[in-house]
Amino acid sequence: QAEGQFDNLKGAGKPLDRGGDGSADAIGFRIMAEAGALPREIELRQAVEEQTRILHAAPDEEARKQVMKKLADLQLRLDIEQEARRRFYGS
Repeated sequence: QAEGQFDNLKGAGKPLDRGGDGSADAIGFRIMAEAGALPREIELRQAVEEQTRILHAAPDEEARKQVMKKLADLQLRLDIEQEARRRFYGS
């Protein structure tokens, strides 16, 4: 800060945008996303959403089964990441 490295940051001098639920996690995730570094939890959430879209567009029962298998795996991984975050932050 003394060297002026933070002087020209986007939004400098303005309050933080509390978009989303306004929690510290949401703000932290947004800052990381803007820096191009998404946490694993967010990547998994996006993958679950994409897999859900694919499921709705599946042409037949066999394709649906394969998509559901992958969706279940992604959802399990997401649940593990969320539980790890909750335990880490004690909430």
